[in-house]
Amino acid sequence: MIDWTSWTGTAVAIAIALLAAVIAVVLTRLIAAIVSRKVPWVADLDRRIRRAWTAVCSVVALWTACAISQPLEERWWPAVSRLFLVLTILFGAWLIAALVSFGFERLLLRNDATLVGADMRRRRTQVIVIHRLVLVLIGVTAVGTALFSFPELRVVGTSLLASAGIVSIIAGLAAQSIFGNLIAGIQIAFTDAIRVDDVVVVEGEWGRIGEINLSYVVVYIWDERRLVVPCSYFTTHPIETWTRRSDKILGTVYMELDWRVPMDAVREKFLEVVEASPAWDGRSASAVVTDSVGGNVTVRFVMSAKDSSDQWDLRCHVRESMMTWLQQDHPEALPRTRVLVDASTTE
Repeated sequence: MIDWTSWTGTAVAIAIALLAAVIAVVLTRLIAAIVSRKVPWVADLDRRIRRAWTAVCSVVALWTACAISQPLEERWWPAVSRLFLVLTILFGAWLIAALVSFGFERLLLRNDATLVGADMRRRRTQVIVIHRLVLVLIGVTAVGTALFSFPELRVVGTSLLASAGIVSIIAGLAAQSIFGNLIAGIQIAFTDAIRVDDVVVVEGEWGRIGEINLSYVVVYIWDERRLVVPCSYFTTHPIETWTRRSDKILGTVYMELDWRVPMDAVREKFLEVVEASPAWDGRSASAVVTDSVGGNVTVRFVMSAKDSSDQWDLRCHVRESMMTWLQQDHPEALPRTRVLVDASTTE
């Protein structure tokens, strides 16, 4: 008969508990392997929660083994037991966070498969912000629960809350910008002001919304720079977005030409260039004179594309093609400066 109140019994209890933890982990992996044959995502779930599940099983097993054996009689046991409780809370929060992250990632994959364009960006942005908010809440709840498991901290916390009126006002003022950005981040997600992958112009920089966090937004600039902007900026400043309702967009090219430019030939050549480009989506193409000031006229070429990337390529292609064609076939249409020489002044 094993004497559980001895250190030998403690060693046996720990060995049995660890064996039970190993069996639980192995059994979970075995079940996941069997189920994943018909449900493939179960294998990914098992991979995501494996470490957290192992940590939870190990801590609970050790805690249980010590609680029924010799350490229970020792004076230091309450402190060690409290440590086991804190570890269980933290590892449990880790496990819950892993499950939540997996669920949100599955939701993102499902949305990406069923939605396109603006709807996909809106749903993806909302899911990402909610995901991060839930993770923050899990972390804060876990840390708060662990701290308030100590009676001493509960007493101190109650006293501080009862006498911290002025301190709370000062802290609130100091943290105003932080909470303002947090609230702005949530507001961005649900008001659909901007979304991940939206094309925007911020502070004169053209780029895409790469990340939307709870307190800041990262804009991926076209030349691979990164612009980090507080969330509150997008709720207090006007921004230019090219993908609000659709990715489709019109592009313009302006050319200053001479008054002798043959517009019928220019219009015909422009349509030929645009129709031959794979970047044109077939919706719109026009060439008109929009201004005639001084010695030149302004010709505006308008063309449509399915997104901003194709629009940029199409604009560059049209500008280069029309420039080359005018140089070769109609040099008289190129801009020039005229000077009138009065014969009477030269005699």
